[in-house]
Amino acid sequence: MTEEELLAVYNRQEQIKGGSSMHLIMHKMSEEVRKYLCELNNSYHTDEENRLIMEKITGKKLDDDFRIFPPFYSDCGKNIHIGKKVFINACCTFQDQGGVYIGDNSLIGHGVMLLTLNHGQKKEERHDLLPKPIHIGENVWIGSGSIILPGVSIGDNTIIGAGSLVTKSIPANVIAFGSPCKVYKEL
Repeated sequence: MTEEELLAVYNRQEQIKGGSSMHLIMHKMSEEVRKYLCELNNSYHTDEENRLIMEKITGKKLDDDFRIFPPFYSDCGKNIHIGKKVFINACCTFQDQGGVYIGDNSLIGHGVMLLTLNHGQKKEERHDLLPKPIHIGENVWIGSGSIILPGVSIGDNTIIGAGSLVTKSIPANVIAFGSPCKVYKEL
């Protein structure tokens, strides 16, 4: 199975059996991205150098205005999709097998976790992986320390308050925060 075929499995949200050949390929893919993460995280780089390393991680061309403050962590890297003028602050973790989509002009605060995988609930499926994408709209600000769970979408222009646990999708043009995250105000 190729990397592209595995990404297609992720994007179809198919269950990946623990210990299967797909599971093993997934681990190989993770090993490859860790090389680039070590390069990004273990020495100083200019904004342009950081962008070029992130292009290796994602396998995609990024906008010249993309900015990231390392360190940054990812399990896969190849299923991250970043719009124009996006800023990712330090210590973020993107578990991106299910797909992470970030719209133009969005801001991701310190220590944000975007988690696209879950495990089966039955004990015989506990090591199986269940991918679901995260979609972040345009002009979104996700506050520091927030955790976004699999399958969540955040609408355009929304602000997620620091330390929020986002378990369900949040509409556009609101301020939402808390654990679990709830809408508190329209913008």
